[in-house]
Amino acid sequence: MTPTRAGSSRNRQNVSRQGNASRQGSSTRSRSTRQGNKRPSMQQTIARKPSRDRRTKMGRMDISFFFLIVVLVTIGLVMVFSASYATSLNENDSGLYLVMKQTAFVAMGLIAMYVLSYIPYQLYLRMYKLIYFACLALTALALAFPAQKGDARRWIPIPGIGTFQPSELMKFALIVTFAALISKNYRQMGTFKKGILEFFVYLVPVLGVIALQRHLSCILLMIIICGGMMFIAGSKVYYLLGLIPIGLLALVILQLLGFNYVGARIDTWMDPFSDIQGGSWQIVQSLYAIGSGGLFGVGLGNSTQKFLWVSEPQNDFIFAIVCEELGLIGALTIILLFILFVASGFSIAMRAPDKFSSLVVIGITLQFGAQALLNIAVVTNAMPTTGISLPFFSAGGSATLMQLAQMGIVLNISRHCRPTIARGKDIDPDKAGKPPKSDGPQQASPTIRIISSHDI
Repeated sequence: MTPTRAGSSRNRQNVSRQGNASRQGSSTRSRSTRQGNKRPSMQQTIARKPSRDRRTKMGRMDISFFFLIVVLVTIGLVMVFSASYATSLNENDSGLYLVMKQTAFVAMGLIAMYVLSYIPYQLYLRMYKLIYFACLALTALALAFPAQKGDARRWIPIPGIGTFQPSELMKFALIVTFAALISKNYRQMGTFKKGILEFFVYLVPVLGVIALQRHLSCILLMIIICGGMMFIAGSKVYYLLGLIPIGLLALVILQLLGFNYVGARIDTWMDPFSDIQGGSWQIVQSLYAIGSGGLFGVGLGNSTQKFLWVSEPQNDFIFAIVCEELGLIGALTIILLFILFVASGFSIAMRAPDKFSSLVVIGITLQFGAQALLNIAVVTNAMPTTGISLPFFSAGGSATLMQLAQMGIVLNISRHCRPTIARGKDIDPDKAGKPPKSDGPQQASPTIRIISSHDI
């Protein structure tokens, strides 16, 4: 009888141990599942990526992003045709002159986009210094040519084609340079030397050249792009905020050096109807166009403000014609398309194979998103008037060609991205924790996680 009771006691102890182990394993799996389902931030996602590429195989491009580009370009061409008809007829005796010119650059841009979607993005990392100094020299070369619009010296004339604006190339060169520096110094981005000073060694000369070109809108856009990349990469916020007083001081210095239009545009922005026949003519006519559109617009091609009332209706102020002809519904649709574009770009950046490619996509996406936001803000008088175009819509040869070329680089990086549907085993085990192995039926099955723009 005694051995039987001892054996029964041991059996009860074994069952108790197995129950405790089962509960511990279940608890561990539960914690692992909760950690695995928690969506990481963009900074955490980039931190987990390798600094160099892992030679991932090239797959298919992101088709949804490609079709979004095609839709934006198509709508842009239609609006250029409508907005530029009166100006083309007045200046070139042909209402189709500007739209045909824009169509030719779009065709060249689509070819460049297709070619660049197959060129390995790792090439830009190896050549980032050459790209930076070549684009800086080309941008400085524009100062050697006579001013074409007012006192601005931003263009290099090309016989038989027109003009070329090298600052469009300089934007991309800064994005590549900053992406390369961040991928190299990522662990030291919290320091002042590596997280701020080294970047400004490259940024300040560019801003100086652009300021001499009298292109303050480009300076603003470059600061937004570079500051956004540095913030996402982990630069200290108080370092970046401390640069705001320096920027305001620079505006005061420019005003004292003869850049009088800076203060004049701020005055016009504060009271747009103070000088309708003078400096505020452009923004007042834009507001008239927006107000005339109403909810559904006056109809495609029926704008009256494009008949030499709105300045540059096919370029900087094309969104005013969009509002007049397509109304609030059409304007909100285009804004929604740009929001989808930015969300898709960040989704590609989150799935990029390494830090460099991820930051290149982030920089390009920030450029297009910020440029669209600033253009719409200018047209609606939400900020002082400045010459900044609407991506995919505004007529411009070098700008359109460069924008589509940059889209080719994003599509190339999307070919190396991991699939949009990832299994739970792809989650970083160091972050999510490893559940204990179990032979029992309670072993957790792999989970399916959808990677989308909500991961941003």
